[in-house]
Amino acid sequence: MARIVMKFGGTSVANLERIRNVAARVKKEVEAGNEVAVIVSAMAGDTNRLVALCEEASPLYDLREYDVVVSSGEQVTIGLLSIVLQSMGVPARSWLGWQIPVNTSDAHGSARIQSIDTSDMIRRFGEGQVAVVAGFQGVDSMGRITTLGRGGSDTSAVGLAAALKADRCDIYTDVDGVYTTDPRIVAKARKLDKITYEEMLEMASQGAKVLQTRSVELAMKEGVRLQVLSSFEERPGTLVVDEGEIVEQEIVSGIAYSRDEAKITLREVPDRPGIAASIFGPLTDAMINVDMIVQNVSATGEATDLTFTVTKADFNRAVEVLKGEEQTIGYKELRADKDVVKVSVIGVGMRSHAGVAQRMFKALADKGINIQVISTSEIKVSVLIAEEYTELALRSLHTAYGLDAA
Repeated sequence: MARIVMKFGGTSVANLERIRNVAARVKKEVEAGNEVAVIVSAMAGDTNRLVALCEEASPLYDLREYDVVVSSGEQVTIGLLSIVLQSMGVPARSWLGWQIPVNTSDAHGSARIQSIDTSDMIRRFGEGQVAVVAGFQGVDSMGRITTLGRGGSDTSAVGLAAALKADRCDIYTDVDGVYTTDPRIVAKARKLDKITYEEMLEMASQGAKVLQTRSVELAMKEGVRLQVLSSFEERPGTLVVDEGEIVEQEIVSGIAYSRDEAKITLREVPDRPGIAASIFGPLTDAMINVDMIVQNVSATGEATDLTFTVTKADFNRAVEVLKGEEQTIGYKELRADKDVVKVSVIGVGMRSHAGVAQRMFKALADKGINIQVISTSEIKVSVLIAEEYTELALRSLHTAYGLDAA
């Protein structure tokens, strides 16, 4: 007998027919003798609708009340799934975040899990009951409902799996696993049987939408075995595991891309100590995250160019902040470009193999694709290119690293 956490996203519970499909999956695990906790999101589109209602009610809404509103979608799905399971002869009960409780920080709208009390849930497992749990939500130190931020149901599932000491956490989505790159763009993309936590974390943070970044961080920290599966097809998925579980590690495991990038260049910035602080300090104060940064070498020692990226959502605010600091910084010109994309080559095998970045640069050069910005980490090389070359770059790199399916 195993203890399993199963998580189903919004598309998996979009209507009653799909909820019945989820219930059938759960029943199969119960009949196999497993103890099961199910985490579900709100029905597809419900959270967006609830967020829009809050914004329409007041642009300056109280985040505590926002959490009350947007967390209500999960209450519907856990109730419906419990009813369907009961109709199939499977003992089940629904759990809201505060009923478990899932204790979180007080940061409404983006709370972090601090502890989960699973004692009552485990006792009910012993009675043969399935726990149907609302994802995305918890309770703060004052007893008020909190939410974990968009995509927080993945984090709820991993957190619960860690607290339950579950044997596995299965994340059911509308894809059947983790691919070497986006199969909608690269027809020869391959599904991976296994991928390391570190690679999955880089893939998620660099644009892959399969798993939410915080959930992967938590799984890696707590050693939770993750599996990504399709909600709609009965086929093996992708296991996210410790590096030691993968016998033959590829040099490069995947290629991710993010269209959520915008580039800002400040021309002829004074080349003096403290200039970087005068640029990035005001951006930090405005809660704007900066990603890739490159500074040109100053030929004269007097002025240099500095380029960096922000998210598209922060782009207009970043430009306004920098224009407001023009006199303080002393730059001559601000250039802004939203028509860019970040492409990243990822793999733990990079640690022990030279020439990975050079192969990337050559593959792009052979296709006439200019690299605007470069950033690296131990297991990742990222470049910024013109958005029009996204598909060509992905296909070229996928072939260059030998990732194409046979």
